Amino acid sequence: MADCVFCKVISGQLNSDIVFKDDKVVAIKDINPLAPVHLLIIPRQHIASLQDIAGANISIVTHMTQVANKLAEQTGIADKGYRVVINTGNDGGQVIKHLHMHLLGGKILSSKLG
Repeated sequence: MADCVFCKVISGQLNSDIVFKDDKVVAIKDINPLAPVHLLIIPRQHIASLQDIAGANISIVTHMTQVANKLAEQTGIADKGYRVVINTGNDGGQVIKHLHMHLLGGKILSSKLG
């Protein structure tokens, strides 16, 4: 997608603080962090949202979760706990229409949704 911010990050057209990459995903630091550790795990393949997961691309969510666990270990938040979030659609808070997972930790996170 030519106008997708995350596609531009993945292709190198936009600079970002990349903390992990492999053949399936790229993980970057969020530019507006909500916690001391706030990373975004983004599939290289453009998938608009979780609603578009099916068939051949269903394994990407498992891979994203495995990467989140690995990054939680690497950033030192695994033992105390962390949050993994996938916002889906406008009402779900999805701002960029490219599937991505938030990994948050490093402090006590509120259990309130709002």
